[in-house]
Amino acid sequence: MARLQILELPEGSGDDRPPFVLVVDQCMPQRIALGADAPYRDYWQGLTDKIGARGVIVTPETVDIPANEPERRVVDVSGFGENLKNRLQRATESQQAIGEESGDG
Repeated sequence: MARLQILELPEGSGDDRPPFVLVVDQCMPQRIALGADAPYRDYWQGLTDKIGARGVIVTPETVDIPANEPERRVVDVSGFGENLKNRLQRATESQQAIGEESGDG
């Protein structure tokens, strides 16, 4: 299935909004035959013109744009096992203390 992505371009001094290119990957280019006066129309170029993109790239290949990747967080898990063990120990001790107070222990 085709994927739509935005490739942001550097802004120029006369740009009133950020320029971009529409990238359509995992899709074959599509042209529609119209007739003698206009031999064909490119579907994606028509969409590009309507949304104000500077251009369009259509390719059957997969294109990964790094700026479109979700931000990856690095989580420090060092000491996680020890921390979990300590919390479980405290919970167990707390549970035992509650049992002793109520006379269950």
